[in-house]
Amino acid sequence: MKKFIAEFLGTFWLVLGGCGSAVLAASFPEVGIGLLGVSLAFGLTVLTIAYSLGHVSGAHLNPAVSIGLLVGGRFSSKELLPYIMAQVIGGIAAAGVLYVIVTGNGSSIGNFAANGYGEYSPGGYSLTAAFVTEVVMTFFFLIIILGATDSRAPKGFGGIAIGLALTLIHLISIPVTNTSVNPARSISQALFVGGDVLGQLWLFILAPIVGAALAGIVYKQVLEKE
Repeated sequence: MKKFIAEFLGTFWLVLGGCGSAVLAASFPEVGIGLLGVSLAFGLTVLTIAYSLGHVSGAHLNPAVSIGLLVGGRFSSKELLPYIMAQVIGGIAAAGVLYVIVTGNGSSIGNFAANGYGEYSPGGYSLTAAFVTEVVMTFFFLIIILGATDSRAPKGFGGIAIGLALTLIHLISIPVTNTSVNPARSISQALFVGGDVLGQLWLFILAPIVGAALAGIVYKQVLEKE
């Protein structure tokens, strides 16, 4: 139960910190943090939870990460569904809190930092571009996670590498999809926006899982210590 609570809290923090920075602070007049600030915010959520709750649950915070670790032989199948449930519920709870905050001055939620392609992509990128982006970004995110937590890697630095990796991923891909690489993060925002954004949610569930699973296979078969 402690593991599942840690995953709930960690994913809550990721969505609140990352999506909250995008919705509340990115374009605040005169002093907005912009895309660089949002990218850093997402990375900081993972880094801070990795060092505060990683020793409890491993700080997956992401169904795709849990699946990638399972495929890579680093995670138990019996814990997969409870982890995913905790992550999704944590993300939705954070989106609910963010909704209350955002509408507190009478504003609408707008796109609520939701993920999308076509007209819902920040840069108008196609479904194909969005799918490739999410698969490749999640693939490298899992390669970095698996490598940084390998027994051969320097001890104590995994959280830094993983947090910076997520920052870099956002720097690359926010213009394309608003960056998912995390089905729980995508589900939480899409549920509140609804409409066509909810109709596009399938991509941001499928593509990260595909990328994570491929990374798990590659790391286990090619890069893992024999």
